[in-house]
Amino acid sequence: MKPRKRSGKLPLDKRPFRVLLVAGSDRRQYNCPGVDSKARALMLRMADRLPDEWEVDVEDLGNVYGRPRIQSCNACVSTSMALCVWPCNCYRKDDRAEPDLMWNLDLYARLDLADAWAFIAPVNWYAPTSNLKLMFDRLVCMNGGNPREELIDHKDPEKAMALESSPEWESLSLNHLEGRTAAFFGYGDGGADELDSSGRPRKLRHPEWFDPEEEPFDDERQAFAPLVWQCRFSGVEVPDALWRHETFGEGKPYRENQAEHLMAEARVLEAFDAWTAAFASHVRGKGKVPPGRFRAYGYDPPPYRWNELKLAIRDVRMRLGVPRKGSSPAIQQRRGLNRDRTLRPKKSERKRQG
Repeated sequence: MKPRKRSGKLPLDKRPFRVLLVAGSDRRQYNCPGVDSKARALMLRMADRLPDEWEVDVEDLGNVYGRPRIQSCNACVSTSMALCVWPCNCYRKDDRAEPDLMWNLDLYARLDLADAWAFIAPVNWYAPTSNLKLMFDRLVCMNGGNPREELIDHKDPEKAMALESSPEWESLSLNHLEGRTAAFFGYGDGGADELDSSGRPRKLRHPEWFDPEEEPFDDERQAFAPLVWQCRFSGVEVPDALWRHETFGEGKPYRENQAEHLMAEARVLEAFDAWTAAFASHVRGKGKVPPGRFRAYGYDPPPYRWNELKLAIRDVRMRLGVPRKGSSPAIQQRRGLNRDRTLRPKKSERKRQG
């Protein structure tokens, strides 16, 4: 069933199940490399195998020429949990200055609307792809983020620190997407044809520097462990049975391990289809997930121009080296920890300090 945004307004017993499937590869045929990913092919295969009466929402995070990227997380939490707003207000939809794919694709609302999520992606250098990692970095706000940005004048660090110390904060800082299910299907090529018989890269000048016995993990499934544990930390279920990894393409050149070649890998497709069936069974058995108290679906950001003007004044003071009295930047500056006074913050440190 095609997903309908208005279904989010229906009572729990009236709306259909809804799931979000995400292809997390960086590859798309509409940009370099000019070839679609295996993750995309598997995402579409999964969508075709889920129950017809479900709303199946699909998204491909792969690079498309001229499309915005997922902006990086600014680590607001490390200043104050109350500075990290749910849903993220570091960026906004259709912003020309800092265009952001998370907002332009309405991913916060779509994650909120779904009862369960499924992520399909390759392992890149012992880790999730950059697009998928960026997406999860930006989901730190689902774990206790501030749903009332007007209480901190949009993005005022000192007001956020004060709010985090207030009695009111405990009722605001919630796991906003708690109760949903997340499933992960990772895949890799085991080094393709780049490894020799000892498991070392063929092109090393000093092979003794690469010991295959000391690689980060024996099971490549663990490459997705940071994302799995972020979900579990935030109250999102990730059953072990829905966290899978398959390796294929070992010993083959990359050109012989594309989506069309994957369709001939009966073992891998059987494992993927079993993972899909397990996902459907778990989601149906668990039932629909009630929405949280503070929703990303239907979120309408409050007016921000006056607050941004005040923050701009704060920014000028910071550049001139006159931070607010008693603030963290003022204390750091007094102790010689902060050398960030500059009228050229966009320049590299080399040019700023020179």
